[in-house]
Amino acid sequence: MEFLSEYGLFLAKAITVVAAILIIMAAAVANAMKQKKEGKGAITVTHLNKDIEELSNEIKRVVEDEQTLKDESKAEKKKLKQDKKARKKSSKESQENKKRLYVIDFNGDPKASQVEELRQAITAVLALARPDHDEVLLRLESPGGMVHAYGLAASQLHRIRSKQVPLTICVDKVAASGGYMMACVATQLIAAPFAYIGSIGVLVQIPNFHRLLKDKNVDYEMVTAGEHKRTLTMFGENTDKGRQKMLEDVEEVHELFKGFIKESRPQMDIDKLATGETWLGSRAHELGLVDAVSTSDEIIIRACEEADVYHVAYEKKKGFTDKLGKMMESSLDNTVLRWLQRANSKDEFYS
Repeated sequence: MEFLSEYGLFLAKAITVVAAILIIMAAAVANAMKQKKEGKGAITVTHLNKDIEELSNEIKRVVEDEQTLKDESKAEKKKLKQDKKARKKSSKESQENKKRLYVIDFNGDPKASQVEELRQAITAVLALARPDHDEVLLRLESPGGMVHAYGLAASQLHRIRSKQVPLTICVDKVAASGGYMMACVATQLIAAPFAYIGSIGVLVQIPNFHRLLKDKNVDYEMVTAGEHKRTLTMFGENTDKGRQKMLEDVEEVHELFKGFIKESRPQMDIDKLATGETWLGSRAHELGLVDAVSTSDEIIIRACEEADVYHVAYEKKKGFTDKLGKMMESSLDNTVLRWLQRANSKDEFYS
């Protein structure tokens, strides 16, 4: 009887666990279907001038004494009244002539998977930005990654330049390889003193398990049509001819990469700098890879003194499955990011 009792308890627990898993899976699928119907996402806009002013006021309320705060409040109210009277005369003209700075963020992973968000944010900004009057500031962070993905990201930035809207790109931490290819589109390229810059190179890494499979008497068959449909493989026996073709492909991509950089930044000695090396921001400035040394915070705070500064972002609606997948992907990307930084952050290239 005791055995039957324990078995029944175990069976109940097992059924409960299986039922819970099935419920979670069903909820995840339903949520994914619902999210697909509801739409992809929305644009969010934040007025950074107000955010910075609120931060300053928070500090004042703690640091300054009560009487000083009262005096400042009276002076501020008086100034607001005077400004209000002045704006009645030329309000419309003043607002139309005031410069706007639009801030966009791009945090790149090896797949440049944030390109969709970048595309939508740029589309929204270009609908309002006035050529040769307003400006876009891109805060860029990326160790590089797949060539075709970062080529598309760079093309999105070209949309801003083609509309004659000045584009400043600021790198606070890293813009290497594909990330640097994006950065070179800028009208003005700025890096923090210790940001990693450069890595103008191409990298291909393919593990090969042919000898292991052969040792275990495992055959691997691959049928292709076309002489160069597959050059190097993970499981088949690689040949010198295949290696040579892959090398030619890599060299061709590198030449295109160098040509893109040279066209965007003709003042650079591309043959000297396209070695795959990275440099810190200050040294990169000396070599001509960037135009100035500063941080995005300094640029934004200065801009707030003479312009309306808006942070623009496109945010996708995320369901349970997206959040779970994002957690796993973030963990993997962080591992890849650390590896890429140790390996000079060179591009992944796929044939």
